[in-house]
Amino acid sequence: MLQRLFNFYLNSSIHVALAAFALTWVTLVQFNLEYDENSLCFVFFASITAYNFVKYFGVAKFHHRRLATWLKVIQVFSLFAFFAMCYYLIQLEQNTLILISVLAVITFLYAIPLIPKHFLLDEQKNLREIGGLKVYVIAFVWTFTTVFLPLINNDLPLTADVVITGLQRFIFVLVLMLPFEIGDMKYDSIKLATIPQKIGVKRSKVIGALLLMVFVLLEFFKEELTETMLISNLIITFVTLLCLVFSKKKQSRYYSAFWVEGIPILWLLLMLVLG
Repeated sequence: MLQRLFNFYLNSSIHVALAAFALTWVTLVQFNLEYDENSLCFVFFASITAYNFVKYFGVAKFHHRRLATWLKVIQVFSLFAFFAMCYYLIQLEQNTLILISVLAVITFLYAIPLIPKHFLLDEQKNLREIGGLKVYVIAFVWTFTTVFLPLINNDLPLTADVVITGLQRFIFVLVLMLPFEIGDMKYDSIKLATIPQKIGVKRSKVIGALLLMVFVLLEFFKEELTETMLISNLIITFVTLLCLVFSKKKQSRYYSAFWVEGIPILWLLLMLVLG
């Protein structure tokens, strides 16, 4: 029973939604903003809705009458998450809604085959299938969702520190994706042209380590450099580096889906404890 509950926790995207929730809260803490229930809860429920839509759209549309029980439960759960997302959506500021509209279109194109075929390297017609683009689309969406969305909703101006934080978050998510891509090499089509497929596992780890160095160094270019942010960044960089180093083609299904995905939650806990 515990195993089933844990698998539901992962398969229904609750864990990844908590990670997005945590990164959004990290942003609020970094800019000394109050707990923003509307933006945080919107990110949480929108992450569940979006991830389940992307993951299960292809399965559900072809096997609607023969869906496995667990998938039906996830569909019902996702429906409630969608309604909760809509509730918090209407609580957000108007400028925030404009950003959300753009991110929603990108997410839709990521899952639905609407893109002209001559842009693609595979038979599918969505953003996931454009060679080498998948990881950058994910990093882009996560950056704007967890950094710019809460700041825009709190009317914070676009300063140099905001831009640097956005760049750091993009790098962080990019590196966080590498263990996933390494573990998925045996499943992914070669036409996806993921980073490990193009340059190999060892070089991917080296690139990831270099990106993490840039992630830390960027902190020193901010106008406001606090001890709390520096220490938490160093710890989370070290943990991320360890997860990257120990990632491999044949790894446990929970390695990336639980442990790597849980790093943003650890980051939030560090920020709250150290703060």
